[in-house]
Amino acid sequence: MEPILPSDAGWIEVICGGMFSGKTEELLRRVRRAQIAGQSVRLFKPDIDTRYHPTDVVSHDETRLEAQPVPNADAIYLLSSNIQVVAIDEAQFFDNRIVEVVNQLADEGKRVIVAGLDMDYQGRPFGPMPYLMAIAEFVTKLHAICVYTGGMAHYSYRKVEEGSLVLPGGKETYQPVSRRVFYRLRQKAR
Repeated sequence: MEPILPSDAGWIEVICGGMFSGKTEELLRRVRRAQIAGQSVRLFKPDIDTRYHPTDVVSHDETRLEAQPVPNADAIYLLSSNIQVVAIDEAQFFDNRIVEVVNQLADEGKRVIVAGLDMDYQGRPFGPMPYLMAIAEFVTKLHAICVYTGGMAHYSYRKVEEGSLVLPGGKETYQPVSRRVFYRLRQKAR
């Protein structure tokens, strides 16, 4: 549900969940609605995320909008001076400075919409996302469908052997799984 607040009030919305839960689709939906309402909107993404397109934000179902790739959170702040709605995809890839930037933008009266993975492939809170969820006025947690059970999935199981925490990828790299399946797969891998 989108908030109804005075136009001069800033706030933070966080859309979170695991891989394939529809986070980017929901972010793009909210951005399009703000554009339809005639608001000035700018969409950002970390410049390391080039999976589907070097500049556009693209969901797994190939819905896309033009975005501004940025190397860090400070660049978001510098590029948002005359913008009413600031949207940020893949926020987990930024460092904790994103929390301060998002707070500052909201304090200046902007609507800030942030989407990102709430947990990494090990099932641990991912980067700045727990802090963003804590300071947000609105948090939407989405769930995918477990590829093994058909039930609710909120874990992103990494199918490939790779030790780095940050590994942008899609279905070739990750699959959504339930808690029970995640636990079993992790035990089996040990």
